[in-house]
Amino acid sequence: MNKSLLKYLSGSLTRMLLLLASASMLSFFLVTASPMNAVDAFLGEINVSDEQRAHIEEQWDLDKPPLQRYVIWAKRALHGDLGRSVSLHQPVASVLRERFKASLLLMGTAWTLSGALGLVLGVAAGTYRDSWLDKIVRTFSLVLASTPTFWIGLLVLVVFAVELRWFPLGLSIPIGRLASEVTWGERLHHLVLPALTLSITGVANIALHTRQKLIDVLESEYVVFARARGETLGQIIRRHGLRNIALPAVTLQCASVSELFGGSVLAEKVFSYPGLGATAVEAGLHADAPLLMGIALFSVLFVFAGNLAANLIYGFVDPQIREGGRSSV
Repeated sequence: MNKSLLKYLSGSLTRMLLLLASASMLSFFLVTASPMNAVDAFLGEINVSDEQRAHIEEQWDLDKPPLQRYVIWAKRALHGDLGRSVSLHQPVASVLRERFKASLLLMGTAWTLSGALGLVLGVAAGTYRDSWLDKIVRTFSLVLASTPTFWIGLLVLVVFAVELRWFPLGLSIPIGRLASEVTWGERLHHLVLPALTLSITGVANIALHTRQKLIDVLESEYVVFARARGETLGQIIRRHGLRNIALPAVTLQCASVSELFGGSVLAEKVFSYPGLGATAVEAGLHADAPLLMGIALFSVLFVFAGNLAANLIYGFVDPQIREGGRSSV
């Protein structure tokens, strides 16, 4: 490992730790300032005496000042103990691990589909600028960019699940079946609609940026020189176009991880998909502070990892950036 990469990774690790500390403090005090009472949400319609309520608050450290509670939580978190979910009655770490598996499959599928489809549409529109194909792609992208995720989810649900009945209404596995008995084909059948919804929202940005970047490349002087040498349009796209649009496409796709995570909250809720997004909504409705804190920290780590991956890929995709990093050390 060279010195420039080591220096970059150490700087990134420092920024990540500062970001985690800031996000944990902000999340904790926002949860503390929430008007919802965790004990009331936990008890529901169950009536208990004042002594029993005080005992619950003592067990959950709710009788202590917020700053002291945060310090207690932070000390436990540093030792790997994120607490216990009030609503699910399980350790927060176990809930995150279980729900992330479902979310990872959903977000990974949507991320791959949106990147591939956006790149193909952008290249097609940029290659045949101002054609009927270009107009369709631009209109399709502009409409998608201004459409809420939950509305697309409801529309997809009504058309493909209710009217055509091609896909199930929701959940990640069939109702009444044990997870161990479900085949991969059945899991993918349940995954299609939420993954399609989540991927559609990410197509527009990639397609529009790729189209404009390819148009800039095709109007450049070196492409004019290539045409003069007798290169065909296909050779120009392959030799000059794809190489130059790869970096902005990777940048946008990796930067969209945060939007993907936010979109998954809505998509999972619409399709009752048991991932981290749906879990975050349930934790908020039940004032489940430990689970909300765990999901907040995990989302920060997830988005940070996406941005870090983008920066590391730059060096491999663009040799100029790699050489610049070496020269700056």
